[in-house]
Order: sequence, then structure tokens, then C-alpha cells
Amino acid sequence: MTSKSRPCSVIEVADHQLYEFTSKVTLLIRPQPKSIKMAKTFQFQDIQVNSPGFGAMGLSFGLGSNLSLEEAEPVLLKAIELGCTFWDTAVVYQAGVNEKLLGDFIRKHNVRDKVFIASKCGFDVFGSGGITNSASHIKEYIEGTIERLGFTPDLYYLHRIDPNTPLEESITALDEIRKAGKTKYIGLSECSAATLRKANSIAKIDALQAEYSAFETIHETDGLIEAAKELGVAYVAYSPLGHGWLVDDFQYKSPDDFAPNDFRRGSPKFQGENFYKNKAIVDEIKKLAVRKGVTLPQIALAWVAAQGMIPIPGTTKAKRLEENWVSRDVIFSDEERVEMRKIIDAAKPHGNRYNPTQQAMVGH
Repeated sequence: MTSKSRPCSVIEVADHQLYEFTSKVTLLIRPQPKSIKMAKTFQFQDIQVNSPGFGAMGLSFGLGSNLSLEEAEPVLLKAIELGCTFWDTAVVYQAGVNEKLLGDFIRKHNVRDKVFIASKCGFDVFGSGGITNSASHIKEYIEGTIERLGFTPDLYYLHRIDPNTPLEESITALDEIRKAGKTKYIGLSECSAATLRKANSIAKIDALQAEYSAFETIHETDGLIEAAKELGVAYVAYSPLGHGWLVDDFQYKSPDDFAPNDFRRGSPKFQGENFYKNKAIVDEIKKLAVRKGVTLPQIALAWVAAQGMIPIPGTTKAKRLEENWVSRDVIFSDEERVEMRKIIDAAKPHGNRYNPTQQAMVGH
């Protein structure tokens, strides 16, 4: 036999309603913990683009892969499905093969209106292989890019700065192809802060592409990030996962495990004792990720985006792309932000970013 509940009096109901009201007001008034959320979209000059973007290099070049269209389709289709549509390529990525791969995919699936495409010139890919920023090179290579893509790119960078070509020549040439409608935006990659400032005084520079990750923060100290912010130049961060260090299942146990044509085989950070020392640095960031209930790449990408940059991680796997995309939902509390900064500042990666030849190409 069950007992009947006693009816609430009018006073009790009123008291309960007053309690609910005051509780809600208290929640509104009480200071809430501050947090920093990763930007899901990024203001790129006059348009909004989704973040993170997608670095396509590894589909064809640099990491031991050269995928066919059929092999690349799963990850590219997943990118379209998710809205990961800020894509990056370059002429030097397998001598135009990467550009053509993206162009063929975009035209096959009729998704040109969904994708923002950036490409780069600046290497004499079909000649000496060296760096050149001559006006004739820029004007010749944009035509090749358009032919391989099947349309004009949205953004065209100088991939590296040629110290032997005056900026007045190279930047003017970039500006001319922009004015001619062969690209909407222009940019520089891995230049110095002084070069960025001077270039922007010649013609408006829309974007800067340079390395940045929780593992590599050199541009925080050389003035490049500061210059980009001051000039209103979008910072596109390549290698936001530290060339593969900042993933949970880093599969390489020693430097000898890299494929013969994987650029990391010749990178000082991945050689000898540096390999093992740098591998240990990642563990502290991973501990914070575990406490937050997210993966290492997710916290790493969220950190880059929280600095006001567009990270462009690359992958050949649709599953990995989905994992990266979830970084959009990662939020840093003030305490976590401070802790992450302490970890990053304490981490001192061992070895240069590139081999001597490639290292000499950056920072001009």
C-alpha cells in the first residue's frame, strides 16, 4: 500500500519558485571561469574560412607518399563532408602533381565553390630547382598552376624568399597577377619580419605562411608573428603538429624507421639523440590532453588556433582528419592556458628545423 503525497501549500510553491529564480540570478551574477575557445572560423581578409584547414603536401610529397586520385579521394571527400575546405598546395610538391591531384578531385566532384585553394611558387621546379622570385618566374608559374588546377587559385604565395631578387620586383609581380584576376590574394612564406613589413609597404600582403606549433615557436621570438598581427596579415600555420611529433600514435621508434624519401630522415630534429630527446618533450603536453579528455593532436591544434592562426595539418587518412576536426570544440580554461604555456616555454626542441641547405632558405 502506498501513501499519498501531501499537497504542497501555496506558500511552499511560491518559496520553491523564488528559490529557482534566485538560483538562476546567482548563476548569472557569479563570475564564471574564463576560457579560450578555438576559432571555428577565421576572418581571412574579407571572407570567413573554416579552421582548421588542410595541408595537402603529404598526399604527394615529402612524407613518402604519392597517392593516386582514387587513393586520395577518401580523405578529400571527408574534408568536403566536414567543411574542412581551406586547402594548401604548391608547385614544388612533386613538381605540380599535388596541384593537379587537387584540381582533378575538385573538378570531378564539382566542389570548386566549396574549397579555398592556396598554392605557391618560388622554386624553379622545372629548371635548376633553386629559389627564384623573378617577375618572369611568378608570371610563368601562375599560368602552370591555373592549368594544373583547372581554375585560378584563391591565394598565391612566394614559397621562399629569394634574396637576390629585389622585393620591388617580386611583390609588384605578385600584385600584378592579383590585379589581373589570376589570384584573389597574395602571400609570403617563411620570410623575416623585416621582409614582411617591406613587402606590405609595396603591395598589400594578405597572408603569411610559416611554421608554428606547440613544439616549434621560433616565430614568437623573431618578430614575425608580431609583424603579421600589426599589419593585419593572416597567419597560416604549417606543421601545427610538429611534423608528426604531436600525435598519439607516433609510429616511429628510431630515425631509421622513416621512408627513404621522407624529409624527416634528413631533419636534425629527427636525427640521432635529438630524436629521443624530442620524443620525451611531447609527453608533458600529452598529460594535459589526457586530463582534458582530448587527444594530443586535438589539444595541439586548438592551441595554434587560440593564438589567432589558421592551422593546416596534413594527413592521408580520413579518420585522422576527423580527429583533427574535433579540435574545433576544445576549450582552454585560464588555468589550462597558463599550464600549456609553461609546458611550451620549458620545452626546448633539440636540433634545427631543417637540414643546412633548407635552413639557409628560411628567414630572408
